[in-house]
Amino acid sequence: MKIKFLIKLLITSIIFSAVLFVSAGRIKYFQGWIFFGTNIISTLMTFWSNRNDPELIKERSRIGEGTKSWDKLILGLSGLTYLIYLVIAGLDSGRYHWSPDFHWSIYVSGIILTITGQIVFLTAKKENKYFSTVVRIQTDRGHKVCNTGVYKIIRHPGYAGMMISLAALPLLTGSVWSIIPTAAGIILLFIRTCLEDETLKKELPGYVEYTQMTKWRLIPKIW
Repeated sequence: MKIKFLIKLLITSIIFSAVLFVSAGRIKYFQGWIFFGTNIISTLMTFWSNRNDPELIKERSRIGEGTKSWDKLILGLSGLTYLIYLVIAGLDSGRYHWSPDFHWSIYVSGIILTITGQIVFLTAKKENKYFSTVVRIQTDRGHKVCNTGVYKIIRHPGYAGMMISLAALPLLTGSVWSIIPTAAGIILLFIRTCLEDETLKKELPGYVEYTQMTKWRLIPKIW
């Protein structure tokens, strides 16, 4: 299972990078290689953090029973915005150069932000054994509230990490125009956070009490 999981992650990274390079129309495209290298690092981090947890690998490798229909829609739209980002970024910084050249420090900032977001995301996933790819009440796994570690600070640290990594995407590829689909992806994550939070309040025992202890959804002291 571990090897299959790693292969699936690597293939996904390669496919996304291929879309970026095809949009750029050339292999000699250093922003594309920055994107590809950063994605491979993130992929290996994901595999390493999950390698000894086959139950979590199984949960995150499928759409389980009870997945909310609105979540399937949001996931589909999020995937679409990501593909649009790749196409626009490739056309912009790789083919037509609509955006001005970025200073090298911007690319470094993008790499650091991506890895930081990934660390936050993986820390949340490691802490919560019910962490899933989709929004569902995991009655088949005895779903309980996670209120330890980073979950003492904010209720949805996984989404917070994803947003940090998403915000880094235009910096990785040096594309100002790719900010538009990236912003759309972040807005979808905010919507998903709100809907998931309300679902957990209604359907997961103990979650309302947890919200009284951990008041902030994504950003401490703000929201």
